[in-house]
Amino acid sequence: MSCMKLYIKYMLNMHCRKAVKEELNKFGLHFVIADVSAVDIMENISAEQHEQIRIALIKSGLELIENRKAVLIEKTENAISEMIRYMDELSHTDHSDYLSKKLNCDYAYLSGLFSEGRGTTIENFIRHKKTERVKELIIYDDLSFKEIAGKMQYKTVADLSNQFKKITGLTLSHIKKISSKKRILAEDSRIS
Repeated sequence: MSCMKLYIKYMLNMHCRKAVKEELNKFGLHFVIADVSAVDIMENISAEQHEQIRIALIKSGLELIENRKAVLIEKTENAISEMIRYMDELSHTDHSDYLSKKLNCDYAYLSGLFSEGRGTTIENFIRHKKTERVKELIIYDDLSFKEIAGKMQYKTVADLSNQFKKITGLTLSHIKKISSKKRILAEDSRIS
């Protein structure tokens, strides 16, 4: 094999990147982590080494992505996660424009590929990711529901609340109460 790019599924956080670095260092390879799902290997590797790397990554809870369509789906998921995480820093961006520009790909193609590969639409995936982010903001930040609605680009708290309940079956207030109780219990256990 010639110099190559490896695409790795689940390489979303620092812990995963560290695991990838450790595994590739064991093989004595020179590499650069190019983005959240790609690593550029600077030297030639054999098919046998490729297989050994694949097995080592699996043992670390990671997975090589071999199929080009699967790579694009993974990149789409990662771009959506990034978009949601930094949504308050983006102007009210249309997700289709954002993904098309970020991935340098036609949105209609991305949308069809994503639906085929994940069994859900990009829009539905975004709604679920936004809901996960809202939960994080409720639990870990001391933001009002109005601040969270603004941060997540909902027009009103009612819009946020309706979407959240539709997806989770729970109210925003319920999540807030649960997180408050957990904080109180955690503080009590530290004091004891």
